[in-house]
Amino acid sequence: MEFSEQQKEVRRWLERRRGILLAHNYQPGEIQDVADFLGDSLALSMTAAQTPAEVIVFCGVHFMAETAAILCPDKTVLLPREDVGCYMAATITAAQLRARKAELPGVPVVTYVNSTAAVKAESDICCTSANVVPVVNSLTSPRVLMVPDRNLALYTARRTSKEVLYWDGCCNVHDRLTPAEVKACQAAHPEAMFIAHPECRPEVLDLAQAIRSTSGMLQLVRESTGREFIIGTEMGILHTLRKENPDKLFYSPSSHLLCPDMKRISLADIIEALKENHYQITVPEEIRRPALLAVERMLAVPRD
Repeated sequence: MEFSEQQKEVRRWLERRRGILLAHNYQPGEIQDVADFLGDSLALSMTAAQTPAEVIVFCGVHFMAETAAILCPDKTVLLPREDVGCYMAATITAAQLRARKAELPGVPVVTYVNSTAAVKAESDICCTSANVVPVVNSLTSPRVLMVPDRNLALYTARRTSKEVLYWDGCCNVHDRLTPAEVKACQAAHPEAMFIAHPECRPEVLDLAQAIRSTSGMLQLVRESTGREFIIGTEMGILHTLRKENPDKLFYSPSSHLLCPDMKRISLADIIEALKENHYQITVPEEIRRPALLAVERMLAVPRD
């Protein structure tokens, strides 16, 4: 692939700073193409921790850069823009979680990695959309509290014998996808498999032939003999799907499946971040240590 001049400058600055560029699957295509590693937030941070890089530039949203800082305390973590928040992560604060825990003594808290470091630090264990069921089943308590995503909790409740209590947060992008939009897309493409993200509403998941995380979607499509797919997640992933599978067709069921925060970072922002060392993301040790423990407990759970 031939890089643009801006992409070449990004690579020059990364080499100069002994840095790596991490890009989430929802980032703009020109950023995905120039990244060292592409994936979902936790896997990217875990990969970064294993590299000799001194600087990590995280192209995603704020909580993702925080996760990198939790796992890589000895590295400089840069977020190219400050104004890249996450609607879901903002639906709960550490103080709100502490108050809810006080109402539910003894009930373990399972926190989705799409959350702030401070909320992770108040949690017993973290989960991802791919491992949430084995994480919940690994706990001895018959009840769990899941935060912050209501839809992920409802998805989990259908797949465990435990009572799943939940916080009423969501991803506003996935939550807007409606059954009517999916059915219309299925009618237009009757041969296509509908793959949905578990952050979608239960009535949308009921229409899916498969429910997967972003990395799970990529793997499923690579291994599938099918030719057409309806992708029920943020449309940035279509770039990689089409790049990896040029002989297959992909459709987004809704024009609303677009996260403005995921599209704010530009190549110019990355260059500026590397030049000026901003915006540096750090997590205080009194938050980082318990947050890391919640992540480590998750990683110790055997996968199904």
